[in-house]
Amino acid sequence: MFGLSSIFTKKKSSLMLILLCVFTLTLSSCFFQESDGGKRVGIGYNKGYSPEQPLPFSHELHVGTHKIQCQYCHNQVERSKESNIPALSTCMNCHQQVATDKEPIKKLREAYADGKSIEWVKVHMLPDHVQFNHQAHVQRGVSCQTCHGEIEKMAKVYQYSDLSMGWCVNCHRQPENKAPLNCTTCHH
Repeated sequence: MFGLSSIFTKKKSSLMLILLCVFTLTLSSCFFQESDGGKRVGIGYNKGYSPEQPLPFSHELHVGTHKIQCQYCHNQVERSKESNIPALSTCMNCHQQVATDKEPIKKLREAYADGKSIEWVKVHMLPDHVQFNHQAHVQRGVSCQTCHGEIEKMAKVYQYSDLSMGWCVNCHRQPENKAPLNCTTCHH
């Protein structure tokens, strides 16, 4: 009887440890501490989140008014899993001549001349255990607006979708999308 009780106790302890780990991982992935120690932001559920940026940037002006394609600035989305924040050299392709008298552009040009970068604040955050492949979506014809909303109308970027697992899975479940539903598509 002692042996059976010992096995049961070990299994119960193992189960409790597993549950504790799952709870801890779930809780730890629910919050993200901003680098400045500011308010906590829930990862993946930040619909409407619009942090202050070091320089104002209007997608409404650049994408909406001037019709600059998303892939011109975010030039890695077609060939990389990750999207990219544009290099200052991309900005300077226009801003060597355009709007050079505006204060934000002066700061941009100064950073470029000094070989520095602009520390943009991330808007769209996912937990570390989730992988989103921009390349796969862009190559299948998913428009930027599907996830990011009408970016061409945003004077200040905000998170359009809640980016929850349910939100993503609902899109993958649409028969016309022919998207995979296995867990390892997003969880590696």
